[in-house]
Amino acid sequence: MSQSLTAARPVAELELTGDVARPARLTVADLLAWPQHRVRVSFECATSGMQHHLFEGPLLHDVLSDAGPGFDPARRKDRLRFLIAVTGADGHHGLLSWAEIDPDFGRAPVLLAVGIDDTPLDLAGPQLVLPQDRCGARHISGIQGIHVDGRYAPGASPATG
Repeated sequence: MSQSLTAARPVAELELTGDVARPARLTVADLLAWPQHRVRVSFECATSGMQHHLFEGPLLHDVLSDAGPGFDPARRKDRLRFLIAVTGADGHHGLLSWAEIDPDFGRAPVLLAVGIDDTPLDLAGPQLVLPQDRCGARHISGIQGIHVDGRYAPGASPATG
């Protein structure tokens, strides 16, 4: 029996969890199912200066909306209390509010990039891209997890557990 000279490399995937009806494990290939957007982004990186890249991928809002966020239709503007936590393979974390990405509010075109500069991110995993940010600190590479959390509301204590 011959042994393959190249080992199969695992495909990166992110885990979508939290207050959603349809939690999921998504690969870059899975993210191609949503409409793709291309955007040229310039941002300042603290360690390597100005960066200029072309990113492609679906909108974070589209992917999370399809997961069925647990908004309460009986509560006016319930979606405004939802937070989105993103974790990268290197331990980098970022936090966004639902209102930032919602078309009725901030309408920020935040991407889950599946490609950078026409190079697919299949093995590295998707990247969080915030074209509106001047600083690249919230750009997260190799996303491993996205957690949607609706436990918080102004004046209320977070649920324990």
